[in-house]
Amino acid sequence: MGLLNRPLRSFANGLGLAWWARVETQGPDVSYWFGPFVTRASLQKQLPAFLEDVASESPSDISHTILRCRRGEPFTISADDG
Repeated sequence: MGLLNRPLRSFANGLGLAWWARVETQGPDVSYWFGPFVTRASLQKQLPAFLEDVASESPSDISHTILRCRRGEPFTISADDG
């Protein structure tokens, strides 16, 4: 399944069926997109490690939302970018 995983995730994302996590932090104000995943369960399995990595940057607050959508770059959006 390893060789097929990337094309399958890309295909699901193109159809808007992929699972993504939008992780938002304050202090600094940044939105991170983590994905795409074919199943919600696979996203939920890997999300804690991603949240731990984001937390290592010491933001004052972290929240996340799990969404099924189509997403392209950029995957990191800073308040300074707007």
